[in-house]
Amino acid sequence: MRNKLKSIFILIVLFCINSYGQVKISGVVVDEQNQSIPFANIVFGGSTIGTVSDENGKFYLESDNNYTQIEVSFLGFQNKKLPIKSRDFNLTIVLVEEAAQLGEVFIYAGKVKKKGNPAIAILEKVWARKRQNGIYLFDQYQYEKYEKLEFDMNNVDSTFMKKKLFKGMEFIFEEIDTSNITGKAFLPIFINESVYNSYGRNKGGKKLREDLIANKNSGFNSNQNVIAFIKDLYVEYNVYDSYIKIFDKSFVSPISKTAGVSTYNYVLSDSAFIDNKWCYNIIYYPRRKGELTFKGDFWVNDTTFAIKDINMKVNKSANINWVKDIYIEQEFDVLNDSIFLLKRDYMMSDFSINKKEKSKGLYGKRTTMYKNYEFNKPKEDNFYAKESNIYEESIYNKTNDYWSLNRQEKLNENELGIYKMLDTLTTVPKFKRLYNLVSILGSGYIEFNNFDYGPIFSTFGKNDVEGWRIRVGGRTFLGGNEPWRLQAYTAYGLKDNQFKYGVSGKWMLEPKSRLTIGAGNRRDIEQIGVSLTTTNDVLGRSFASSSLFSSGDNSKLTSINLSNVFMSVEPKQNLELRLGASYRTLKSASPDTFNLDYWVDEAQTIKKSDVVQSEIDFSIKYTPNRKTIGYGVERNEVSSTYSTLFLNYSRGIKGVIDSDFNYEKIQFYYKQPILIGGFGRMFTTFEVGKTFGEAPLGLLNVVPGNQSYFTIDNTYSLLDYYEFVTDTYASIHVEHSFNGRFLSRIPLLRKLNLREIVGVKSVWGEISDKNRALNASNINYLAPNKPYIEYNVGIGNIFKVFRLDFSWRGNYRDVPNANNFAIKGAFGFHF
Repeated sequence: MRNKLKSIFILIVLFCINSYGQVKISGVVVDEQNQSIPFANIVFGGSTIGTVSDENGKFYLESDNNYTQIEVSFLGFQNKKLPIKSRDFNLTIVLVEEAAQLGEVFIYAGKVKKKGNPAIAILEKVWARKRQNGIYLFDQYQYEKYEKLEFDMNNVDSTFMKKKLFKGMEFIFEEIDTSNITGKAFLPIFINESVYNSYGRNKGGKKLREDLIANKNSGFNSNQNVIAFIKDLYVEYNVYDSYIKIFDKSFVSPISKTAGVSTYNYVLSDSAFIDNKWCYNIIYYPRRKGELTFKGDFWVNDTTFAIKDINMKVNKSANINWVKDIYIEQEFDVLNDSIFLLKRDYMMSDFSINKKEKSKGLYGKRTTMYKNYEFNKPKEDNFYAKESNIYEESIYNKTNDYWSLNRQEKLNENELGIYKMLDTLTTVPKFKRLYNLVSILGSGYIEFNNFDYGPIFSTFGKNDVEGWRIRVGGRTFLGGNEPWRLQAYTAYGLKDNQFKYGVSGKWMLEPKSRLTIGAGNRRDIEQIGVSLTTTNDVLGRSFASSSLFSSGDNSKLTSINLSNVFMSVEPKQNLELRLGASYRTLKSASPDTFNLDYWVDEAQTIKKSDVVQSEIDFSIKYTPNRKTIGYGVERNEVSSTYSTLFLNYSRGIKGVIDSDFNYEKIQFYYKQPILIGGFGRMFTTFEVGKTFGEAPLGLLNVVPGNQSYFTIDNTYSLLDYYEFVTDTYASIHVEHSFNGRFLSRIPLLRKLNLREIVGVKSVWGEISDKNRALNASNINYLAPNKPYIEYNVGIGNIFKVFRLDFSWRGNYRDVPNANNFAIKGAFGFHF
């Protein structure tokens, strides 16, 4: 989340740059009683270039052609033609009701009847033929794709430009552009361009391969967080699908067969020739407020019933944070007089703290162009399995001549000026200071040339053993794509008067397969047993060992000395194989209240209080559909909505460097996010594991408790640390967010945009008699032989950033000192 916040902070601070359309107009459409008319048609005279007024009757329209007239229409009102100037803003257009038809005409601002509606009849033919158009008709297809991602600062006015913040940086305002969607002035501050060769197959199992041919960034070239954030915003979608997934949310498509008619009103508005094809124009708008829906119009061909053009604008009352507007356009080309192929896909989002008309924010834009379609050129199965080498330097070093030839849409003067403007901006001392400030707030690190100090949020902590804890640390940073990285920290406890430290390093030997080696050592105090699936992360330290965030007893802490070495490789994208070896010693950090003692002999006469263990481990991690940015030893993730499968095998070897135990441990972890149409998103997590052989408390699987005030993933909110101890376990967590589907229908709650969350967690486990007999600690082993169950109900999106969870036990309620009910919260940045 910090990376995303950093990205947004950076984009907002970098308010960064005259091409004018021939005609720009805006205004409002009203009736004779001065009541606004939503969803009215406004079209330039003699053209099909137009727009639809919003729910408040407001509109903006722009064209490069020199039009002198517009025509405004809405069912039940007389069409109105009026002359316009090249710059005609704040128009008030009054439509008059058609008196001759007042007895039989419906004013389509509310619900529209389905029966006998010609728009519905046309939609039924679209649904029947949606798989008989475009690339679905061919066994194989290929095309060239050009993608442009852009961010702009919007609502720039003279007052804003005169702020002291920009003193010394006034040159960034030399050229300002205007949005042809909203009419707002904006400054382009970031562009990322890509060229792809795409190959697909429909027959014999759907496959798609995309080879990145060229990539170019302007602005934030080295800031992988910003690029990752922008990439995460825009995913592929298909208007023929029932739901269109944007910002991890499912919007009902206006072409949806399953949910369209129950969600939208449809009105047949017009018909005209477009590219020599006769087409029908259908206006649609949502039946209810607060849902994830669009409004707009689309043109449908009268013979193939394929979509020729479609405009989609998100309803402003939709339950989505930080986004004031979303606008989508898709244009389709005609092949052989019958087949419609996607030609241009444009999406614009208006990001803002609130949804007020004059609030300043950022435009995020994606333009995707397609050309040179070819069909039925057979490819072998292994062709689609191969992956292009995205680390090839030539991809990122294309000449200006190359880009001039391969851009399917030319950059305007402002976009081209970003390259020069940001090069100049990075030399301005004031800009550097601003950039450093927001970078610190976002990432938690302070940048010093090739070294980052931090994370600053871990500088202070407190627990029962160390008292107040002071920590300093840092990492190397050479731009974000370096093949190696070193990290280190040291900490000191004012109560135990002891220094702690950690150091690690890794080096990527071969970028294509990501062959990497690494090693590290850490001596510190931590709360073990806060995760069922264990790892040997040298620098990982849970905040569970800090009483700043804890409730109840916080004294069951462990002193750990961990060293490890590893080698990892990715033979296939998103498939990581890792082989490692570790050596650790464990002992209680507070022996007066907690210990890890175990019996050395069968007669139980000799105890040992520390654990010494050597271990080798092998793991497989698969994250299908995960997208990353960058090509260094560390990369940033583009999206979090991917599944994760993790399988780990480890073996403890007795006698190696005085190691105490022989055992084998196998663990499996699976996490799957599921978008369920208009019913929100579900997360499911499943874990199983077993330890073969004898092992003491410090090496067993402790069911993770949560003695903090916050909701923490994959822990049990009502369990204390060490309440359940197992050597064999199975755990499942299911949580579903309805994204406000029900609360948005309650009038008094609708405007709060609250979101409902429900969940259930359960864990089963057992512990062998041999491991029970081994135990000499003051922890009484209790395994959940009867599965432990926990339920929670939550309200999310409180003030857009807070979530409140109410949890209660389903069983084990009579256990001594059991927490049967708890209220916990969590902060988060979510759309």
